Parts: sequence; structure tokens; C-alpha cells
Amino acid sequence: MPNSPRKTPLRRLLLSLGAAALSLAAVSTGSPLAAQPHAETASAEKQSGFAKHAMVAAANPLATQVGVDVLKKGGSAVDAAVAIQAVLGLVEPQSSGLGGGAFMVYYDAGTGKVTAYNGREKAPMGATDKLFLGDDGKPLPFFDAVLGGISTGVPGAVAMLDMAHHDHGRLPWAELLKPAEKMAEDGFIVSPRLAGMIRIKQAPQPSAPDAKRYFTKPDGTPYAAGDLLKNPAYAQTLKRIGKFGASGLLTGPVALDIVKRVHEGPRPSTLTLADLASYRPVKSEALCKPYRIYLVCTPPAPSGGPGLQIALGILNQTDIGERSAKDEKAWFEFAQASRLAYADRDRYIGDPDFVDVPIKGLLDPAYLEKRAELIGDKAGPVTFGIPEGAPQVGPDATAEPGGTSHFVIVDAQGNVVSMTTTVESIFGSGRMVDGFFLNNQLTDFSFSPANKDGTPAANAPAPGKRPRSSMAPAIVLTHDGKFYAAAGSPGGSSIQAYNLKALVALLDWKMSPQDAVSLPNLVARGDRFSADPFPEPIMQGLAARGMPLSTARGENSGLQAVIVKDGGYEGGADPRREGRARGF
Repeated sequence: MPNSPRKTPLRRLLLSLGAAALSLAAVSTGSPLAAQPHAETASAEKQSGFAKHAMVAAANPLATQVGVDVLKKGGSAVDAAVAIQAVLGLVEPQSSGLGGGAFMVYYDAGTGKVTAYNGREKAPMGATDKLFLGDDGKPLPFFDAVLGGISTGVPGAVAMLDMAHHDHGRLPWAELLKPAEKMAEDGFIVSPRLAGMIRIKQAPQPSAPDAKRYFTKPDGTPYAAGDLLKNPAYAQTLKRIGKFGASGLLTGPVALDIVKRVHEGPRPSTLTLADLASYRPVKSEALCKPYRIYLVCTPPAPSGGPGLQIALGILNQTDIGERSAKDEKAWFEFAQASRLAYADRDRYIGDPDFVDVPIKGLLDPAYLEKRAELIGDKAGPVTFGIPEGAPQVGPDATAEPGGTSHFVIVDAQGNVVSMTTTVESIFGSGRMVDGFFLNNQLTDFSFSPANKDGTPAANAPAPGKRPRSSMAPAIVLTHDGKFYAAAGSPGGSSIQAYNLKALVALLDWKMSPQDAVSLPNLVARGDRFSADPFPEPIMQGLAARGMPLSTARGENSGLQAVIVKDGGYEGGADPRREGRARGF
């Protein structure tokens, strides 16, 4: 990747913005099942929005506003995505950033085509299938691996956005990074959520030396909500990326700093400058499958798209669409479909450049019909199926924490971005270079690379391999190929269930985006039924079906959703976090 100045795209969009009146009309959330927002977040009524021309739903108000500003200047949905990601990496570094990866699906209103962009991180070429095994041959403790240099893969989010911008950008690349540059230089107000993450004790990254140094004020106390936090190093990195594009991150002094940092301390990485410079994102057709009268499009493997499509395909065989969110049988069907889909996803999904993913067999209507027959009336044991073309693979042993972010953008031409972006765990590996955190994405590989008989797991580590992801940004089209809705969420392995809930609520139960994302979550995987509190009749009904819900912790989704509505776009943001849906 040459270290030469990033060329400005020739395409420019000349729009008349005179008729674009800013509309921040809120959408009421009258759902009786609406999740209670955390104390630090704004009310759902303030988070939702309606707009006639364009819409942004992102996880932080500052990022949402920057995205709207770009669109009002005539920028494309991809232009806004570049600007939003730069801001999120600054104000929400626990979730995503320059040092992480992402998946995007893009709808082109002119052609009706949905394209998938894969910015998933790669393992260094020096990695082996024993990457996360200790000297005793046993899997390392999870956080020992996270804090080591071995957890960091080659970051792909910036390279992915660079590729998408070459394809669909209208405003100059460097200009799109200016709002985040200024915010980093002048400082931004620490949000309640970030302040809480700085103080969290359940994970070691906030106490790691780099993170502690960054988040400690001169008086020795940690930054709190309302404090002004500056990050001039981040601004300088953005200036370099603005000049050189993705090569500003993956070559030159920033790349040197990344390699140096991951080679330091315990469990050093084998990452090299060649690993960074040779990284390329992947562009492909989206994975689009019918659901009811709609077409749902997600990225293909190794994303979470196939798992979400399996779950939808199973539910497509049920009567959940004739029920409602108040019906415990609907939630039972939802949970059973989730369990069956997770079992297949965990067994078979990996990087298709390294393993045979039987996607045709997994999504075959006849196979899905057989899987749906297993839903039954009560929860029993669930295992993976044997679809056509299934390879011999071993069991999976992957842990996936929930540090991630999602946003949806619809521009004035009707083009759409649905993008999920991450550094994997909270503040990634806890290591920083040049103002941003490094990912711990390689811990998304299966720590145990093979079964006792030597059969490898589909998601076993390998040199140059991308780890399996749960990220599953979705775009929904009507039967005639027009944009209808988009949704996505952070949440580690729970993303599949969060997104499934939102899509069922939007497409089957005809809820508004805000009501859909505000519904309580139910994550059914194996014999675990983790959930937000539901109304007692639903809780009791599910328990009677052998599905007692564990609600002590709650489910920390961060859904964003947008739908076409009555001459405009209606957006919703998860009340469990700080997101906003706004437009003009």
C-alpha cells in the first residue's frame, strides 16, 4: 500500500439544500414491553426521530450530528459513515475506532444493488492454530489473552471505509475527518457511558497502563461525565489518514508504532509491518434472502450475517408473524429459532477463505423447514444440524464480549449504509498508540483449535485468517427492490439475537423503530436464556415451556434502526445506550 497522498474522488454531488428543513420530530414509544433505559441515557422519546430527506441513527449524539452535517452538505451515506466512524473512535473508544474492524452493507438507490464491505481484521502471518494455548497446551484465561500483544489483528475499518469512499464518496476524504480532528484538538465532553466504562471493574482494560494514563486527569482522578477530554495524538493520526488514506494507518510511523506496541509486554505478537501494509478489505455481493414479503441483506461469512439469516429462515416457517410481542408463544418460537441458529453458526461459520462454509445447505428452505420442526412446544436439547455440504469440523470454543457500535445512514438520494464497527472488547486490548486503542479481535477465534480427535474448529486461528464475527448489519428491501428498513447492534455473540428481535418487531409486528429496539432482549443459546425483564405472564409462560429466563444482568444491546415511513424516514436508537436518530 503506497505511502502517497490520498486522491480526492472526482464525483461531487451538487444538491439544493434550500428545501431541506431540519426535522427532529420525536417518535413516541408506547410499547408496554419497552426496555427501561439505563439511568445515564436519555429517554427513548428524545432518542428517536423523523426526517423527510435523510436520516442518521448512531450510538452517540456527537457522531449523529456530524453525520447529519455531512449529509446536509451534499455528502453521501458513505461520506457520513467516514465522518461518524472518526468521531465514534474518539468519543466512544470502548466500542470502536481506528484500530478496529467493521462490516458494512450498502444499498445503491440508483441500481437497487446491495454490496457488502468486509473490514474484518486479519491474523498476522506468524500466527498459528496454537495462538491462544498456554505452555501446558490448555487454552489461556480469556483476559490473559486479551491483554497480550497476541490479541491484536491487522485493523481493517479504515481500509474498508477508504474502499467504500472510492466507490461511493462525494465529498473529499480529508474533509470528512475534520470534525473529529477538531473535536480531538479542542476536547469533547465525556459522556456518562464513557465515564462508566472508565471506572468499570469487571474487565481489566480500563486499568491497563495505556488506558489508565489516557483517562486520568492531572490531579490523579479519572475523567468523569461532563469533563473535557482532549486527544491531540488522535487528531494528528486523523491528519495523516486524511492525507494518505488507509495507508496513513497501515504504513509509515503509525504502523511502526502499532508493531512496536504489540511486541511489548506479556505475550508479544508476531505482527509485522508487512502484515499491516498487505491488508486489503473485501467487497462482495451481500447475502440476501427472502423473509416474508421482504428481502433481508447482510454481509456473508465470516460475519454474523449467515447466523442471522439462518434464524430468520427458521422463523419464516413459523406463525410468529401472526402473533405479537405480548404473546409468550411468539417469544418461545423466537428463542427456539435462536438456539437452532446459534448451534449451526457456532459449528460451521468461519473465514470462507480457509474453511468450507456450507452456506447453501444452511439456508436451503428444505433444511430450514426441518430445523423449524424442532421448535416443538417445550425447550429440549439443541444441537447443530447436518446441512448439505457440511464439512467435518470440530466444536467451537469462542468467547465474544460485547464492545462494538452500530449506525445506520440514509442520504438524500436514498442510498443506505448499515455498518457495525468494533475493537472487540471494552477498549480493545487496553493498549494505545497515537491516540487510539488497538483491537483484541483475534480473541474472536476459538481458543481450542481442534477436537480431541484432531478435527479442527471452523473458527480456529490460522496465519492471515479473519476470525468469525457476530457483526450482522442488515438492510431490508421490499419485494420490488426498494429500501424499506435497516438495523444492527453491538453485543458480541448476542448481536444475532438483538438483530433478530429488531427485524421481527419491524417486519412481523409492524412496530416503529423506537419500539422495536426498545423491546426487551432474549438471548437463547444452548441451555442459557439470558434476558431483560419481561412482563410476568411471559416469564411464567416461558418457564412452563422449560425456558426460565435469567434476568439478573440484563442484555446490553445498542440497536439502531431506520424505516421508510410516510414520506420520510423514522429512526430509533436503543434506550440502553446514548444513541440518537436525527436527520433533515
